[in-house]
Amino acid sequence: MINVTQTFLPPIDEYKEILKSAWDKKWITNRGDLLLELETKLAEYLKVSNFYITTNGTLPLQIALKALDITKEVITTPFSYVATTSSIVWENCTPVFVDIEEDMLTIDANKIEAAITENTQAILATHVFGNPCNIDAIKNIAKKHDLKLIFDAAHCFGVTYKGVSVFNYGDISTTSFHATKLFHTGEGGAIFVKNKSLFKKTFHHHNFGHNGPLKFNGLGVNAKASELQAAMGLSVLPYMNAIIASRKKISLQYEALLRCNYKITVFSYRKEAKRNYAYMPIIFKTRKKLEVAIQKLKEEDIHPRRYFSPSLNTLPYLKNKISMPISESISNRILCLPLYYGLEEKHVVKICNIINSL
Repeated sequence: MINVTQTFLPPIDEYKEILKSAWDKKWITNRGDLLLELETKLAEYLKVSNFYITTNGTLPLQIALKALDITKEVITTPFSYVATTSSIVWENCTPVFVDIEEDMLTIDANKIEAAITENTQAILATHVFGNPCNIDAIKNIAKKHDLKLIFDAAHCFGVTYKGVSVFNYGDISTTSFHATKLFHTGEGGAIFVKNKSLFKKTFHHHNFGHNGPLKFNGLGVNAKASELQAAMGLSVLPYMNAIIASRKKISLQYEALLRCNYKITVFSYRKEAKRNYAYMPIIFKTRKKLEVAIQKLKEEDIHPRRYFSPSLNTLPYLKNKISMPISESISNRILCLPLYYGLEEKHVVKICNIINSL
């Protein structure tokens, strides 16, 4: 079986050796030594500061909205994983969708201002498949209209924009360290906060509101990561260069084999960005061709995935549904092909031959 992704797992003895220190201390949660070590090493690797690791990648979005005191409308993208929209709704805010750029698949900055109302408080934009939004344009709009800016950077481990980590943009950026991601801690995530006082506020939010053992500084939840997660991250991190190099080689092979197929579009990335090769999306001309391709691949025990579908503006629990033609069209025609460390060249060739033969 060839799945759309395969979790990178380091040698189990290496994981156990790192975890042993937590075992010996009998300290496996509440920001132990392994978690602090991982944060230090990630700060160095990513060239970031003012961040902390969380137990998953969704809670940082909810914490961001809470810490920024967002209670009304949030302009966001319909083309993302459901957590982007569900976090807005979960925090009793109202998502206001703006359609996407057809080539980059990120929120169309040229359409944002038309969606701003007196109730708009924030923009929550997603960097899609590791492809950054039009950061400069969105940042200027947020500044002009005095809006808070949150970036969902779940796909962006190692991605830079104009030479700077994408995690350093916006009032708050969030990411995911889920097992399907480029770098992972099994389950996990992180939140990056530019302003130091806001950073402290989010930090209290992620630990029940605690400000010391017997003091509280506002409302909080439990978003703390464990030593078991940290040990996984510490054992994966040394392999990141090899992981990215492997995925780059596979991605370029896909692109070379598929670019001659005029019935699909191979995804393009913003020129100011450094890629991380986290996903291999292609876009078919029609939904029918997509469905035929999926069926032919499954017959060979190959399992791609329809990231992202459906378009989030069509979610059943939303009260006001507004058409987003580009997002809805793309979500019906996009397919992510298998991409992971160690995927064999012969399997890439087989996948491409199936798609090119349709």
